[in-house]
Amino acid sequence: MIRSLIILATACVAVGQASAQSLVDGDPKAGEDKSLACAACHGANGISVNPEWPNLAGQHAGYIEVQLHAFKEMKRVNALMNGQAMILSDQDMKDLAVYFEAMDAPVQEVADPGLVARGESIYRGGVQENKAAACIACHGPTGKGNPAANYPVLAGQHATYTAKTLRDYASDERQSGEPAYMMQEIAKALSEEDIVAVSAYVQGLQERTPLPSRAMDVAEGE
Repeated sequence: MIRSLIILATACVAVGQASAQSLVDGDPKAGEDKSLACAACHGANGISVNPEWPNLAGQHAGYIEVQLHAFKEMKRVNALMNGQAMILSDQDMKDLAVYFEAMDAPVQEVADPGLVARGESIYRGGVQENKAAACIACHGPTGKGNPAANYPVLAGQHATYTAKTLRDYASDERQSGEPAYMMQEIAKALSEEDIVAVSAYVQGLQERTPLPSRAMDVAEGE
């Protein structure tokens, strides 16, 4: 079952990334003009200087758009982001989303080399004793996600931010959108050590580029 899920998800990711055409109908030039306020936290190049704030560069436009709507509708609560999203129109969100999507995604090293083995095992094979699904099933072998399904890019994201996100899912603090329900169940099955390890691993995932075949072997309990 796990093997089939990984094969299917990996194929979906490949199809989703095959086209350079954004799935969101926005204007990146207009997005650039509107991005000044975003740059204060997320960086002029979409890469935040504070690891508690997410990188936006290279993130799927559809995912960014959905999250901006969630902040505007108070489905996600963050004092700064709620205020910023309130003043955005639907078209503003689309324009900003495609602008950041078109940027070069960040490339980082793993946050803690000592956690690579544990983080890689969780990412590729999940935590079988707690029935936590493998991250690779939705986010792909290289952490690129799936734009059609609104599964976000994880590769190169700050480990601090990823860990906070998992904790927020586990505590039910974050519950916006259908994928959130799935993520809540997965995050609740992870220990604090698991969260730190997998977050450290995905920060440097772009550099490692693991192979799908190896992921299948780990998932099957090699």
